Amino acid sequence: MIKKIETVLNTRAFGHFILAVILINAVVLGMQTSSGLMQRAGPLLILIDIICLAIFTVEIFLKLVMQRHRFFLSGWNNFDFVIVAISLLPGANGLSVLRAMRIMRVLRVISVVPSLRRVVDGFIKALPGMMSVFVLTMLIFYIAGVMATQLFGETFPQWFGTLGESYYSLFQIMTLESWSMGIVRPVMEKYPYAWAFFVPFILITTFAVVNLVVGLIVTAMEGEHEAKDNQATDDFRDEVMAKLDALDAKIAAMSRKS
Repeated sequence: MIKKIETVLNTRAFGHFILAVILINAVVLGMQTSSGLMQRAGPLLILIDIICLAIFTVEIFLKLVMQRHRFFLSGWNNFDFVIVAISLLPGANGLSVLRAMRIMRVLRVISVVPSLRRVVDGFIKALPGMMSVFVLTMLIFYIAGVMATQLFGETFPQWFGTLGESYYSLFQIMTLESWSMGIVRPVMEKYPYAWAFFVPFILITTFAVVNLVVGLIVTAMEGEHEAKDNQATDDFRDEVMAKLDALDAKIAAMSRKS
């Protein structure tokens, strides 16, 4: 019985069923944000939400029974467990934030769809290299923040009055969100040569450091895809070799009989 349940859990059809439940639950949770829909079909939407959560809970429970301690050896199993556990927490009164976090169940689609798992795995493998870039970015922001506070803080306290405000303004400039007309040009009206500070900052952060992060992520994802493809090729080769060995053994046995 246990073997049959484990076989069912590992089938592609069951994976597609869970994916369908995740997508239905995502639509229902989105519909629950509409007061009009809740007035017309609130009990039905809540019932569907409860059914979806019950399915997720039963799935996790069965996997725990089947795999026992091995369940927690998989990072994706731990991810699913945390998502479902958060959904089971009460969502009333002071824990209303946890109720809003029910939408995180949609993230389970990542663990169900292999292509999405590859993207996340690639991103995680890029984190060590990204940390060096983040440290470099922090150093650049610290230097630029101190300079901006000292240079422009007295005249423009709303943007550069403190180190924290300078950080936020510089971050806005780095993202190119209203950086020219919103901040830099007003500053240049008082400090005509302020461009000599802001333009190099944009070149270094927006066009160099940020692209370094993108390059690291792309490289890591390509490596992850290549590793998965190589693993699939190796598994196929091993399967073919095993079948050939079995065929050779049968041929040898028939030769001995004859």
